[in-house]
Amino acid sequence: MCGIVGYIGPRHVKDVVVGGLRKLEYRGYDSAGIATLGNDQISVVKSVGRLANLEDKLVSESIEGQIGIGHTRWATHGRPSDENAHPHQDCQGQFAIVHNGIIENYVQIREELMQKGHTFKSETDTEVIVHLIEDMYDGNFEATIVAASKRIRGAYALVVLAKNHPDRLIAVRKSSPLIVGLGEGENFVASDIPAILEYTRDVYVLDDGEMAVVRRDSVDCYPLNEKTDPAHLVPVQKDVYKVTWDAVSAERGGFEHFMLKEIHEQPRAITDTLRGRLAEDLSSVHLNELSWTEDFLQSIDRIHIVACGTSWHAGLVGKAAIERFAKIPVEVEVASEYRYRDPLYSPNTLVIVITQSGETADTLAALRDSKQKGLRVLAITNVVGSSAAREADDVLITWAGPEIAVASTKAYTTQLVALYLLAVYLGQERGTLAEADRNEVLNALAKLPTVAEKVLDSAPLIEKFALDYQDARDTFFIGRGLDHAVSLEGALKLKEISYIHAESYAAGELKHGTLALITEGVPVIALATQTELYEKTLSNIKEVKARDAFVLGVTWAGDEELQKSVDEVIYLPKTSPLVAPIAAVVPLQLLAYYAAVVRGNDVDKPRNLAKSVTVE
Repeated sequence: MCGIVGYIGPRHVKDVVVGGLRKLEYRGYDSAGIATLGNDQISVVKSVGRLANLEDKLVSESIEGQIGIGHTRWATHGRPSDENAHPHQDCQGQFAIVHNGIIENYVQIREELMQKGHTFKSETDTEVIVHLIEDMYDGNFEATIVAASKRIRGAYALVVLAKNHPDRLIAVRKSSPLIVGLGEGENFVASDIPAILEYTRDVYVLDDGEMAVVRRDSVDCYPLNEKTDPAHLVPVQKDVYKVTWDAVSAERGGFEHFMLKEIHEQPRAITDTLRGRLAEDLSSVHLNELSWTEDFLQSIDRIHIVACGTSWHAGLVGKAAIERFAKIPVEVEVASEYRYRDPLYSPNTLVIVITQSGETADTLAALRDSKQKGLRVLAITNVVGSSAAREADDVLITWAGPEIAVASTKAYTTQLVALYLLAVYLGQERGTLAEADRNEVLNALAKLPTVAEKVLDSAPLIEKFALDYQDARDTFFIGRGLDHAVSLEGALKLKEISYIHAESYAAGELKHGTLALITEGVPVIALATQTELYEKTLSNIKEVKARDAFVLGVTWAGDEELQKSVDEVIYLPKTSPLVAPIAAVVPLQLLAYYAAVVRGNDVDKPRNLAKSVTVE
């Protein structure tokens, strides 16, 4: 996820573009750049680091024009650097491009273009697009973009500037947000509304598979698909969307808080993390980013998963999936304790470190300690250029995009997705995964974005529950098997932002002391998604109801039995119990969010906590 801004009009383009990028810096902040067209040439200035670094450069570098594009980057392909920053240009400097998303077939196209003599300056997938446009250009700007869009696969939002066409920008959207701001004698392009809100509140929201040709006095939008004839483009009528948010709300996409926005971004984040890793026929998993040999895959005899907080909870789910699918024993370790207990390992132990930021101090220390012992380390992280990504032997990136709220939501669910993909991959490569299990889990993973979208519909019930129990001093989460792992995350979310004391217990352990804490009216959130353990979980729920607790149950749609034993039920769209943790955690995130809101807390910045823990 990155920030895009484009402008054509009478204002100084540098001021408009950089000002817009400043509003979008929360979307990407490892590098930034700008390209303008003036005096019959395209000028590009870009810099690694925060936007301020680019602004410092622009003080001394003259950049003219009244048409231009800019970008703040969240690295995907290639580490953060000046060379990998956008905009990118072709060999002759005829075109400049900014891009959000992932081009899945960029390697194939890159090799093809290199054989034709094209020279690449970056490690990015984006640069492939601008060289492809150069290669296909026949003098017709629009037709060339249509033809090029048919060659590339993946998700993208892109804006193109052309030296020979100084009167227009062309923007294309496929599965990645892009809007056009409508002005008087000027128009704007952006990846999100905050960038242009200073100048206009009239917006075209580009639909998936749509191209916009943006001039000073007009905007024409065209549908793009396999049947689109570049020589006979037929414009579509667009409705103008009137923005009614204030500027602060706009940065959050209209949501009251970043946390709520990020909860709602989870269907897209899950899709992005799955993209390119699931075979099209859902028969297998491809993790081409791993450099593992067949000998190494077969030699792994144990796995240590090392993480902190929410990432540790993800590791507990990963343990269950890997042991079931790959038949490899797994230990899940708290990173702050790992180095100090002299863990047992063999030469064939794989260490998996999980860290959203890639900079968590204790997790990095465990990574480095493992490397010193000669162990192979795989990092699961959300940040391409992070320390964990650079120092690990292999990396699985979770494509959650920047997460602003301190309480992790979409980073956690994408960690789960990455761990499930890894578990299936290990099982299929080692020959330990039953075909029925493989088919079940891969089909369920493919449907997860839709499932997560539907779970969000339960928000009104959850908000009411949070309102009714805003004065609770204690809350308990119970579940068995995978449900217990999810309940740990639910309890953490609730206490870290609502400040309500919350504890999670394996439901079968209630009789071993916990029942002493259950009194009349105490809220208990009970998860019951695991078919094999359902009857036992139901029995445990009845135990807390017998002590007059108020029980909120979480189970699958169509379950008529649970509602007889609880006070309220949140129903999840039916999917495989094997991937239930990804669906079941969403209502628990919403519960924590609404509990914090009704108590008047600072949801995005809870007291005493930081987003990334970079000290021991």
